[in-house]
Amino acid sequence: MTEDAHAASKISLVLADVDGTLVTAEKVLTPRAVAAVKALQTAGIAFAITSGRPPRGMAMLIGPLDLRTPIAGFNGGIFVKPDMTIMEDHVLAADAATRVLEIILQHGMDVWVYSGKDWLVRDPNAPHVAREQWTVKFAPTIVENFEGVLGGAVKIVGVSDDLDLVARCEKDAQAALGANASAARSQPYYLDVTHPDANKGTVVTTLSKLLSIPANEIATMGDMPNDVLMFRKSGLSIAMGNASPEVQAQANVVTDSYDNEGFAKAIERFILVRTRSALPRAS
Repeated sequence: MTEDAHAASKISLVLADVDGTLVTAEKVLTPRAVAAVKALQTAGIAFAITSGRPPRGMAMLIGPLDLRTPIAGFNGGIFVKPDMTIMEDHVLAADAATRVLEIILQHGMDVWVYSGKDWLVRDPNAPHVAREQWTVKFAPTIVENFEGVLGGAVKIVGVSDDLDLVARCEKDAQAALGANASAARSQPYYLDVTHPDANKGTVVTTLSKLLSIPANEIATMGDMPNDVLMFRKSGLSIAMGNASPEVQAQANVVTDSYDNEGFAKAIERFILVRTRSALPRAS
């Protein structure tokens, strides 16, 4: 792990990505990760999560982590309370959604659409559908096409196991959409497209507002290119050991891999140590 002397000294909130960060490759929340979050809460430091997942796909984390903060689903496309009450949502403009669909299909990738509480797919046997269903703990709705739902799309996902293709589609989507949408990979095989205000940088500023915590007192942790936006908005940024060198270079510090307790180690080394050092020394 590396450290940056310029990182913020006071941390009041830790905001973590979920897949590739908080949970292991098998989507497991380890006992050490749970203990780290509880230690944060004991120290008076709030903890929040954000993900490209729908809010329902993070519900299984609420109880074990005793989450009390707003949950940012769809990379900030929707904010819900722990009881799943919607606080804010950002729907893609219909013309932008139509263009996104065209771009993804032109690249020969599969498409998923998240609209309201629904996860819509055309082929239940397409790559990653079964895995995603296991991860989020609910089944998709099968449709022949996406006519009639694009006007309510919160997130559109391009899916392919050709990782170079996904990267090319990301660049093409960003160039074509400009400021009309946010397009970034949430996993090497997923391209997530959301409203321009629905990105992880906006998650930081929104939570700062909702929780009355200055952005420079927020620590962020992630592993993918879409996490870099929240790195730039926060006082301390932590990249996972499994992140690419490009993502790691954008963070203040780098922790271990998600399969080697990187999340818990980061909390212990970079967050809790600050709290202990801030305590008055015994005379």
